[in-house]
Amino acid sequence: MGLTVLNVDIANVARPEVTRSIEFLIDSGAIYSVVPASILKELGVQPVKTEDFRLADGSTISRRKGVALFRYKDRVGGADVIFGEPGDSELLGAFTLEALGLALDPLRRELHPLPMILAGWRSESGSAER
Repeated sequence: MGLTVLNVDIANVARPEVTRSIEFLIDSGAIYSVVPASILKELGVQPVKTEDFRLADGSTISRRKGVALFRYKDRVGGADVIFGEPGDSELLGAFTLEALGLALDPLRRELHPLPMILAGWRSESGSAER
């Protein structure tokens, strides 16, 4: 099975015009995206909490987490981001893919647009219902 990489721009949600382009490994098995802490600091992205993560070998690590803006072509979305430390890979996780309206076909290793669905619907009278 091959690896899928993608160049994505990342920014601080408070300053979306200042971006950095990063080549990410798409990891649909990862929930969060991982970006080097030095880049997040440069962009002014602030950590909001520290989370513990279990690695494949069973060990546990702690990483800071914040929120960043991601841009790929004409798609823009905000998602949680992990402050990567030396040795961590730049990963694009499932939350970011969904925020961009994309899904990874794991067999073909291709990106496909997600259908954009709202939870509400219109009644016969035309008003929104839940």
